Amino acid sequence: MSPAERRQQIISLAAGLFDQSGYSNTTMDDIAREVGVAKPTLYHYFPSKDDILHAIHEEFIDLLISRHEARAGTGLRPEQLLLEAMADILELMETHRGHVRVFFEHHRELPSEARGPIRIKRDHYEKIVEDLIAEGMAMGVLRQTDAHLATLATFGMCNWAYQWYRPGGALRSREIAYQFWNYLIYGLGTDELGTVPFGRATPPEA
Repeated sequence: MSPAERRQQIISLAAGLFDQSGYSNTTMDDIAREVGVAKPTLYHYFPSKDDILHAIHEEFIDLLISRHEARAGTGLRPEQLLLEAMADILELMETHRGHVRVFFEHHRELPSEARGPIRIKRDHYEKIVEDLIAEGMAMGVLRQTDAHLATLATFGMCNWAYQWYRPGGALRSREIAYQFWNYLIYGLGTDELGTVPFGRATPPEA
């Protein structure tokens, strides 16, 4: 195994341990045992558990950004790119579950010097999605609304799905992304709802 492959193995297995046992409950001894190396060898690749945590955060956000950048010049419309961005987050819950939990739950445990660079990348990705929504509004395929709030709503649907999503369920991760995208783009209301003044709908009888 090359040094790069070993480093990748450590990141992946550590992310799995953090998902199963929690970051604070996992030790470098646990990680070394899971990887199958001596503890001094583990320290050769990562001086501390915090450095592994940083690597997991960076790998996750870099995956999201690189997947979007690979599609950016393909001619997809903004609402299609938005669907793919949502699918990326949900698909990574299937392939990188530990990364997802670490990224959303353990930002505060990052070393102080790592928080800034990760925050910059997080904000950059958030801006990518917000720009897609704003572009859709400018093209007339999405209605005019607060693009930033719509972005937060999009992430709110996708980011917390790891709390309940389990591989092997009735819907695959991409199928869930399609459903979420439909809720976001078309809503839940029917044409009949459009004839009722907002806020004046009569609640159903008990």
